[in-house]
Amino acid sequence: MPEEEVTARTGPEGKDHADATRTARIGATVTRDQPGAGRLRLRILATTDLHMALTGHDFHSGGDNPAIGLSRLATLIRTARDEAAAAGALTLLLDNGDGMQGTPLGELAAENPQAHPLIRAFNHLGYDATGLGNHDFDHGLAALGTATGRAEFPVICSNLRRADGRPAPFRPWAILERPLPGNETGKPLRIGILSFLPPQTVVWNADRLNGALVAEDILQAAARLVPRLRAAGCDLVVALSHSGLGPGEAQDGMENAAIPLAGVAGIDALIAGHTHLLLPGPDHAGMPHVDAQAGSIHGRPAVMPGSAASHLGVIDLALETRAGVTAVAAFRSRLRPVARRDARGAHVALVGEDPAMLDLVAGDIARARAIMEQRIGTAHAPLHSYFTFFAPDRGLALVAAAQAAALRPLLASSAAEGLPLLSAAAPGLFGGRAGPGSYTDIPAGPLQLRHLGALLPFPNSLAAVILTGAQIRDWLDTSSRLFNRIAPDAAAAPLIDPGFAGHDFDLLHGLDWRVDLAAAPGLPRAGKDGRIRDLRWQGEPVAPGQRFVVALNSYRASGGGHVPALQGAEPVPLPERRLIREALRDYLSGALPPEPLTGTPPDWGFLPMPGASVTVPTGPGAQTYMGEVAARGVRIMGRDGAGFLQLLLPL
Repeated sequence: MPEEEVTARTGPEGKDHADATRTARIGATVTRDQPGAGRLRLRILATTDLHMALTGHDFHSGGDNPAIGLSRLATLIRTARDEAAAAGALTLLLDNGDGMQGTPLGELAAENPQAHPLIRAFNHLGYDATGLGNHDFDHGLAALGTATGRAEFPVICSNLRRADGRPAPFRPWAILERPLPGNETGKPLRIGILSFLPPQTVVWNADRLNGALVAEDILQAAARLVPRLRAAGCDLVVALSHSGLGPGEAQDGMENAAIPLAGVAGIDALIAGHTHLLLPGPDHAGMPHVDAQAGSIHGRPAVMPGSAASHLGVIDLALETRAGVTAVAAFRSRLRPVARRDARGAHVALVGEDPAMLDLVAGDIARARAIMEQRIGTAHAPLHSYFTFFAPDRGLALVAAAQAAALRPLLASSAAEGLPLLSAAAPGLFGGRAGPGSYTDIPAGPLQLRHLGALLPFPNSLAAVILTGAQIRDWLDTSSRLFNRIAPDAAAAPLIDPGFAGHDFDLLHGLDWRVDLAAAPGLPRAGKDGRIRDLRWQGEPVAPGQRFVVALNSYRASGGGHVPALQGAEPVPLPERRLIREALRDYLSGALPPEPLTGTPPDWGFLPMPGASVTVPTGPGAQTYMGEVAARGVRIMGRDGAGFLQLLLPL
């Protein structure tokens, strides 16, 4: 396909004004004049996984969070650009996807995507190109296309395409041309930009995409496109990898393919994301082909700048041109944080919020805050997730009850009519990579619309499946992989496996069971029973062939979380798509009838291991609720270096 030139020139006030045809171009070359002198130096600034954290406002708590906000990154971006200009370097600003979902502001913006605040912010900050992440498709292809239609920069996704062959609201690649002072050839620098996301995106969002998109394996797409960009005369190729650092060697259909992707010949630098971790830094120490301290993969510069605008990635490249070929001679990778932790683990801001950015989105924030303060019901007891991995979680039970209440009237005349109804729910805010402040913490009293986001951070819809008792046991075994294997004489052994995503820890409300921590985690194998013991429904043992209908979210029903038991599940067709948040709102307001599950947490726990004990990380806010677990002998050990409160739990 011949390349098409699209020119975006810098006006007298420094803002980029794109040609009106720009968004219609596929695989276009984007040329931008940029002032400043330098000798073969290029600075790449990178953001990723912003998740609609446009300012430091925390919609869950209603207060300010000093560790988040594109408004704070704007300050760092301005400083980094000024430094580059003073050093005679050119600067590119790139984003790596998952910006459009994550706060109530994202949900409201999806209802009016013509004026999406994230796109306005990117235009204002002068982004050179952005990639797409899996969550950018959470509101469907039409909303995405309307939002990105206002972008004054290329929006790229290199391994998705329309199934019907029609143009997609993103480009498979882009070429940026920049004059590079000091380049003896006198030619502009040509930088190819590719962007990749997990191919599982089309599965995770199957209920919204309706087969409109087809995914390609990340590494296959890279092997196909990198030579094409090189053949088009690109001096450098930068890969936006909305994909984390996983296995070191290539595998088919990898979700986290950043390591083998960085090894693809012809890629010069890589921006990683999706897993919300940090690179450079200890998060990836010891991984094959990774220098976690220097910030490189396969010897090529790479950064992963956290999430929610916590860090700015900076890659400085020194370039050399020999025999007409420009290549990377040296590099330096760094992260610049917006906050630090004090001695007590609390975040302290390192930079202020940019006033112009605050003004730009002030109206959006104000409207969202006003809507989020609407009252929808009452919490008769605190709803928090500090003990969700070892004790009853009233918030999860409330979500499960709302799912069941919304599903029950839809089962009449279906294959599931008359079957026992269960409801699966997993925590959304549980600390982990998001840090010790990321827990549900709703006091007893009035419930407002913003509290729904603390209970249900993701805009999933209601789904239902029919499972046997054997499949349900296997599902619970999959969930129990969250827990490490514990020796009978263990003292203060870590309970939680940090490699297991907490949002995949499903509890099936309506059942009772115990987990045998002495057994190895994993699905049952020949001659082994797994970890689930004494599985009961209404006090009676669950038989392997017994059939149940289970309410669950669309992400899990579509294959999210890789639950083998659900691969053979019988789906229950529902008459219309309904967001679980809407069901929860209706349940809290009384629009849905009381549910026989009653919102009571399931009776689950661990088989006793007298004399053994484990440690469990939680947020500092758990201190308020320690009375709830005092009878179990749970006590506080102190805080770790990341700010988590470490609890000692006798088994």
